[in-house]
Amino acid sequence: MDLDGAVVTADAMHTQVDTAHWIHDQGGHYLLTVKNNQPGVRRTLKKLPWKNVPSISSVDTSRGRRVRRTVKAVEAPAWVDFPAAAQMVQVQRTRTTKNRRNTGKNSSGSAKTTTAEVVYLVCSLPMTDAQPETITAWIQGHWGIENRLHWVRDMVFDEDHHQLRTANGPEIMAALRNLAISLIRLAYGVQAAIASTTRSLSR
Repeated sequence: MDLDGAVVTADAMHTQVDTAHWIHDQGGHYLLTVKNNQPGVRRTLKKLPWKNVPSISSVDTSRGRRVRRTVKAVEAPAWVDFPAAAQMVQVQRTRTTKNRRNTGKNSSGSAKTTTAEVVYLVCSLPMTDAQPETITAWIQGHWGIENRLHWVRDMVFDEDHHQLRTANGPEIMAALRNLAISLIRLAYGVQAAIASTTRSLSR
């Protein structure tokens, strides 16, 4: 693959030393999520003095929820043991959703549920080339792909439990699932609910 000048985003499963080396060797850059599969790097990231780092925040109110994202970035210390790492990123997400509930026979109300999480990432581009605003856009673009395609394949089509695992079968079935998702969105609109539309079509 020609990765010259490209930025590869990936979830924690791909945050591996060999993967980072390969991307860098192909002339590309990476933005990788760090979770417990890299415990040493994660501990290092958690210990950085984030309280003293300036942040940028954005608020998303789509899909009936309110999500505040706060992003901080620091240059990677020299003692961080990860290939070509140039900066470390912390993303705090606070999600508030309204849960409708019945409070009586003829009355209704809503309750709010707030959840918070902190995600760490490592990036091979220095801060001079990738400011926190740019990092935020890459993260949201990555999750847009996850939510619109991979999540649907995993949850609606239950792809991980499919029994066909030999020869070209898995690749063909993945192509057919992608085709089904694309046809539904072409016929019913990009905001179509894949699960309910699939049930309706099957009936």
